[in-house]
Order: sequence, then structure tokens, then C-alpha cells
Amino acid sequence: MRVIIIEDEDLAAWGLLSKLPRVDPAIQVVATLDSVKSAVAWLENNAMPDLAFFDIQLADGLSFEIFDRVKVTCPVIFTTAYDAYALKAFKVNSVDYLLKPVSIEDLAQALSKLRLLRAAPAIDPALIRQMMETIRPNRYKNRFMVKIGDHMSSVDAQDIDFFFGENKVVWLRHQNGRKYVVDYTLEQLEDLLDPTQFFRLNRQYIATLRAIKDTLAYSNSRLKVTLKDPFNDEDILISREKVEAFKGWLGK
Repeated sequence: MRVIIIEDEDLAAWGLLSKLPRVDPAIQVVATLDSVKSAVAWLENNAMPDLAFFDIQLADGLSFEIFDRVKVTCPVIFTTAYDAYALKAFKVNSVDYLLKPVSIEDLAQALSKLRLLRAAPAIDPALIRQMMETIRPNRYKNRFMVKIGDHMSSVDAQDIDFFFGENKVVWLRHQNGRKYVVDYTLEQLEDLLDPTQFFRLNRQYIATLRAIKDTLAYSNSRLKVTLKDPFNDEDILISREKVEAFKGWLGK
């Protein structure tokens, strides 16, 4: 079975790559792709695989956009970390959908279901688009994949104190004090996080209200924020341009 994986989180892609051979040693992953653009280019220039795993939220858009640009005739299994996306539209338009982190048991069950099908379900992009529009207000990411040694786990967004970026590496700080690397830039996280819960303090930090210990007036109409457990000892300053937005966020 020739399989492609369309997934923009390295850890999630790695999880599928490591688990698929354990479920079926005959599976051959022929491509891992991380965007709508790269997926369309690959599908236009290669033979259709026997199965495709589609992450719903990709770095450059939602994966159903792929169906608008190229004809996908193989079975599709959707994967997502968004509970809101686990809807009937995806159930009837794919072999299955799997919530991340994908367990080996759920993966085995989905592949077993695929083998029982005589024909792949017909993909209806219009129906998926319609369903997506109805849930767009709840599009914010609920969980983040992290790697702990050789194991993968997920962290609920509500359990995160802040994100910190340095030297092209972004860390997630759990409220229990542990820190994990995540596969996103701070710019990407700004689009994925609920803005009522998270605020981009400066170039290095995106934090929750719970993580803020103190806020002080600072020079040049700026604010100085102190976190309960900062990643380093550098001052965290809110620029003059962001002060009003920050005050509004604090008062929500």
C-alpha cells in the first residue's frame, strides 16, 4: 500500500511514520507533505497513492482546498487536533477521521475499515466547505503535540502558561512547570491561539493572563510585564503601539 502523509507538524508526521509499519509492514510511505501547495504539486506530478492522510489545518490553509485544485481519487483519512472538526462531514467524506495524537489502536481500526471498503467514499469538497464555515468561530487550536523522549503526547491549550521563541526554536511552558518544543513559529501560533486567552507580548513571548505576575509602567509609554516563571531574566516590554490592545485584553 502506497501512502502519503499531508501534515505540517513534524511530530505528528513522525508519529504516523513510526506507527504505520507497526500496523502493516507492507505500507510504504512515498511522500510526506506539509502544505496545500506542496500536496497539490505532488498529486499533479505523481501516481495517485492507495491512501492519503490529510491533516485538516495546514500552514497555508485548510486541506479541503486541495480537492478544489486537484482530483483526489484515493481514500482519505483526516487527522486533526481540533475536536470541533470531528464532524459528520468528515465521517461521510473519508474512510475515517483520527484525533491527534493518533493512537496505534485507532490507526489500526481505520486501516481495517479501509480494507473492508469496496470503493473509497466520494469526496464532496462543497459539503466539507459548508461544514467548515459553520465551525470557523471555533477554529482555534485546542491541543499541541509534544515529544517526550521517544514518546508523543498532547498538551491542552488551557494548560499552557506561555510560548517562548529563541534562535528559531519555540517552547511551550506547561502550567506544571515543564517545557516542550513545538513545531510552530510564534507568528503561526498567533493565528492558531484564541486571542481572548493568549496575547503576543513581544517578539519572544505569547502568554496567558494566568502567567502574568505583575505589570508596571515603563519608560516611553511602554509597559513592563513580569511572568510567574519566565524563560529567561530579560525584561518583557510591551511596546507603546501595543499598550492599548494589551490593556483591552487584560480587561476582557
